[in-house]
Amino acid sequence: MSSLKYDVIVVGGGHAGIEAALSSARMGQKTLLISMLAENVGATSCNPAIGGLAKGHLVKELDALGGEMGLITDEAGIQFRILNAAKGPAVRGTRAQIDMDRYRVIARNITLNTPNLQLLQETVDELILEDNVIKGVRTEFLNEFFAPRVILTTGTFLQGIIHIGETTHEAGRFGEFSAKKLGLQLRELGLDVGRLKTGTCPRVDSSSIDYSVMEEQPGDQLPTPFSFRTDRETFKKEKKQLPCFITYTNENTHTIIESNFHRAPLFSGQIEGVGPRYCPSIEDKINRFRDKERHHLFIEPQTWENTEVYVNGMSTSLLPDVQREMIHSVAGMENARITRYGYAIEYDYINPTDLTHSMETKKIKGLYLAGQINGTTGYEEAAAQGLMAGINAALKNQGKEPFILRRDEAYIGVMIDDLVTKGTKEPYRMFTSRAEYRLLLREESADLRLSEYGHQFGLLSDEVIEAVKLKNAQIQEGVAYLNEQECKPNKEFLAFLAQMDELHITDKTLAINIASRKSFSLEKLLKLEPRISKFEEYVQEQILIEAKYARYIEKQLQDIKKMKRQLGMKIPIDFDFKTVKGLSNEMVEKFEKFNPPTLQAASQISGVTPAAIEILQIYIKMGNKK
Repeated sequence: MSSLKYDVIVVGGGHAGIEAALSSARMGQKTLLISMLAENVGATSCNPAIGGLAKGHLVKELDALGGEMGLITDEAGIQFRILNAAKGPAVRGTRAQIDMDRYRVIARNITLNTPNLQLLQETVDELILEDNVIKGVRTEFLNEFFAPRVILTTGTFLQGIIHIGETTHEAGRFGEFSAKKLGLQLRELGLDVGRLKTGTCPRVDSSSIDYSVMEEQPGDQLPTPFSFRTDRETFKKEKKQLPCFITYTNENTHTIIESNFHRAPLFSGQIEGVGPRYCPSIEDKINRFRDKERHHLFIEPQTWENTEVYVNGMSTSLLPDVQREMIHSVAGMENARITRYGYAIEYDYINPTDLTHSMETKKIKGLYLAGQINGTTGYEEAAAQGLMAGINAALKNQGKEPFILRRDEAYIGVMIDDLVTKGTKEPYRMFTSRAEYRLLLREESADLRLSEYGHQFGLLSDEVIEAVKLKNAQIQEGVAYLNEQECKPNKEFLAFLAQMDELHITDKTLAINIASRKSFSLEKLLKLEPRISKFEEYVQEQILIEAKYARYIEKQLQDIKKMKRQLGMKIPIDFDFKTVKGLSNEMVEKFEKFNPPTLQAASQISGVTPAAIEILQIYIKMGNKK
């Protein structure tokens, strides 16, 4: 039996655990990362991809704060695409296919070579507590490790059960033990524990697929890196990419699945946990959308060698014989050989209303949670929570105030606020629609919004922050050019507009108003204001985006100021919440229980909605007038 002391202990080596451990160690904390299998640190358990709509925003913000996921993705990526490229910048999302073997190796090597960070292969069975204060952890080998801060990033391992047809077995991931003892202890401690379900798709031998009948889906011709710290020009010139392919289910596929509903764990009552609404299993899709003639299947390479592919869109827990039959019914996969069957996994999670905004549990001082244990789904959501938990654990040890991002500052702030105030009964996934101020929270502006924080915490170098400041100064300079240039409806300028196939003007206007037109391109911008051509192309693009969004951004900034004024409003001590029409009984009970002094405090009560705050502030105003 041994006893060792640390500043921070991180339990679990997934994406949340990596970011938590790295941020803690880089902030000077002696950190221990405990993982069941050292070689699986950074494993991508499900799809071999990082990013996507809104998820790409999280990775960019993570990178801007000094996290690692973006850098690893740029190194291990084998295809890069901007999703929603034809739409506005606010709803675009970067997505990358990764070599999942390479990603894991890079992640593990970084953890092993980071000062202040020790990686240990063991299983944590128990938290060591004293009067609801964390003291450390005890492992399966009866080793005891002590620290004033412990971060649990257990993923799907808490009492995990895998389902393939009627067969079940305890596991946190296929081939790995579940964390049964730790899961039982968390229930005994009185935390609000629930059950969720997620799943994964079959993997197929690439050489057994006929790609000639499928639609090729190449990466972007000039790929964009995830990390702001990756050299863009070198990346665009040298990054090699592999194509993905698209095929479809058909009526035969649907009939095969439908005829086996009675054998599906999802419908037989075998699975109790709630699955992800926005990433349903193939059997759930057929059950809910039987009128659809076909569903997309994305054939994604798992490594650069492309020996094995992931059949994205076919998550399933059906029996192996049914999986083989439905795979063979798809065009191009008539002779496909399954290398790994899809499966569903049920696991414990803690309702995140048990957390504060710093990711610390309310009931156990010093215990932080991050990732799927909080009811989220996805590598990106997990990594972002891990980074925030690691930063806040380190700040707590340093006697400093917690780091909490607002909803108008970052998608990370939106996600954490959603989780801790509203909770979740199903796997939470980030969407651009969840962010009220998404025009301000665009992917490409993440470094401008957040890098200063990362620098303050010591997670970004002086060199990086100087590059960000230069970029910001150049953008502001370019926008200033457009704001100072006055365009008059004389013959010369009208001819200039006509030459660019742009509508004429009838009154004098500023160049920024012309640049804000939907039809205005970067090429036209450089003709309108040649001085902008002195900047690098990505800066030019930012200037154009700022011009297009200028009026809308100004409106959102005004909305934010209004919101801040409202949240600062004091609630009278003798205020009777029962008199507020429009508040549900649940809202009234919460307000009476906590008796918040301000609307800001009221908004941070778990389950309180923005609509309830809006109603409350109207009644307070009415009372003040009286």
